[in-house]
Amino acid sequence: MATGTAAVQAPPLLSAWSSSADASSLMDSLRGARDRLTIRPASDAGWQRTAARPLSELRAESEAEKGAPWPQPLVSHYARYFRDGNRTAYEALVASRQQRLTRAVVMAALGGPSGDGWLDEVIDGAYLLCEQSSWSWAAHDDVFTRSGGVVPDRSQPYLDLGAGEVVAQLAWLDHVLGDALDERAPGLRKRLREEANDRVIRPFLDRLDWHWLGLDGDVHNWNPWIHSNIIVAALLLVDDPGLQAEVVARCIEGLDRFLASIPADGAIDEGFAYWWNGAGRALEGLALLEEASGGVLNPDLPVIRALVAFPHRMHLGHRWFLNVADGPARAHEGLPWGMLHRWAVRLGDPAAVEVAATFAAVEPEPNAAAGLGRVLTQLTSRTQLGDSKRRNEGSLGHVLLPSWGTYLPSVQIMVARQTPGSSDGLTLAAKGGHNGEHHNHRDVGSVVVAVDGVPLLVDAGQPTYTAQTFGPDRYQIRAMQSAWHSVPAPFGLEQGTGSSFAATVLQEPTPEEPTLALGLGAAYGLGHPEQWIRTSLMNREQGSVVIDDRWNLPVYPPEGAPPAEGAPPPDGPHPPGETHDVDITYLVGGTVSVGTDATATITPEGIPTAETTKGLHLRWKPATAVVLVDEWHLDDPLLSDIWGEKLTRLRFRMPAENRASGAFTLTVEATND
Repeated sequence: MATGTAAVQAPPLLSAWSSSADASSLMDSLRGARDRLTIRPASDAGWQRTAARPLSELRAESEAEKGAPWPQPLVSHYARYFRDGNRTAYEALVASRQQRLTRAVVMAALGGPSGDGWLDEVIDGAYLLCEQSSWSWAAHDDVFTRSGGVVPDRSQPYLDLGAGEVVAQLAWLDHVLGDALDERAPGLRKRLREEANDRVIRPFLDRLDWHWLGLDGDVHNWNPWIHSNIIVAALLLVDDPGLQAEVVARCIEGLDRFLASIPADGAIDEGFAYWWNGAGRALEGLALLEEASGGVLNPDLPVIRALVAFPHRMHLGHRWFLNVADGPARAHEGLPWGMLHRWAVRLGDPAAVEVAATFAAVEPEPNAAAGLGRVLTQLTSRTQLGDSKRRNEGSLGHVLLPSWGTYLPSVQIMVARQTPGSSDGLTLAAKGGHNGEHHNHRDVGSVVVAVDGVPLLVDAGQPTYTAQTFGPDRYQIRAMQSAWHSVPAPFGLEQGTGSSFAATVLQEPTPEEPTLALGLGAAYGLGHPEQWIRTSLMNREQGSVVIDDRWNLPVYPPEGAPPAEGAPPPDGPHPPGETHDVDITYLVGGTVSVGTDATATITPEGIPTAETTKGLHLRWKPATAVVLVDEWHLDDPLLSDIWGEKLTRLRFRMPAENRASGAFTLTVEATND
């Protein structure tokens, strides 16, 4: 994973909470914490209201799998990551096991018709996790680099995202079903606590070399995700008040490092999709701390307000969001919009309230893939959606959006709308930034253009993760290459990797003039940023998007610039480009037809879920540019489920007289239905 360079601010939590976050103070404020939590034990009367909800899918799936053999991850599945790079064989089985357990917990809490049979399901599933040799995912385990082994080492458990998810799941089921578990399986809860201590609590306290702690200044989404899960474990599975307070105090320090790394504009360089498993996890952890402490740990801070605003600022329309880095272009179902809605209401952010309420209103019933904690929160929280829900229920196409759009200077991202406050018509997203961002794709200078909220000039997004994804050959993956983003390719060059391969902002957008001008020369290792200038603008009066490229290049690509295909070496000089051609590339979803008169038309035909019949009309200058068309046939379900069978790359190759110095302007307009 590439590292970021966000400036670190003063620790906001410790600045606000002061001595209240000390372990000694926490011993007092956390006394009786479990009784203050919104999620209640199954004996609580509130579960009677929850039992009245249909939950037809969850019930049906639970009944179908009840009594069947449990998913059984094997060592051969674990070893595959080290042998051939496949990580899904193991992770999918582990996920299936945990999702089944989550459904069983819900059914047991609801008092399903099978009575004690659901408790036995929970007991079996929980005990299987206790017997599972590793709670970490093979892709994260350091056993191979440490010893050459491909078998988990139980004496040195690795504390990663997977371990955090397991310990939180066991903690929540213990909280909800504890008394019933004591009656049905005496000794199980003791085993849960022993495993949690050995695999999570002690490794967390005893080691300071976990990369996700952020002690080296590189803070990413693992930090809040794991810390928030450890908070759950500490509150619900650690019975010693002193140890509990020590763990929570350490978690507060860790979350503080994450919050201190957030820029003033609240931008997440990993993008919208990772917001939910980064910033969103931090918000969940902070809400839990406030509940557990009886309000002593109040997280109403400016940085929280900025984080809450980020998701809706990236909204294009319907389920489509601007996807930078490793993220899909369409939001997954089952995201905890209710959590975001509660924060938005509390902080008084009307735009965030509107978007979150609309999505929460149309979300299906809880999905076990979200994790037990999020499922229980969705079931037991009484989010007040009010008039916003009634007005927008069933429709994601007409959500009130930030008026003209947005600009986030820390990541150099602009989203500009043809129709202020609406996804109707054209939406332009343009990105600068640098190629050392977390989960980075080489996308400096890239653009996305949507019509009625559906992107047709696109960013492919995240393919299925393998060992290659976060290894030295990451940029041999097509979806990560600048050659397959909507960016220039001077001399056929691929952009470089690292924070020095960056854009320089030459003009920032304003509501009156939504224009972002970037110097892109440094992204390609050229001598000066202004050797390639890209200007992206929304022309509301004309109803068009204009992307203007101007360049003044050396005769031949300089030494130090990476070649077009494949990954350049991570350090040292890059070989020169292999061509004198100057291309400007656009990646297209749907169906494209190139005319003979310097025009092309894109329709949404072929995109599995396109909520519009409108398309895009492209026209360009100079008309002498040659258009090369390359089809990318998608065999990865993470991509094909969103884009269909293929994506298309349009490469505008400049005529010989425009190679060293020239200009190219693409104008984009919406077609009629």
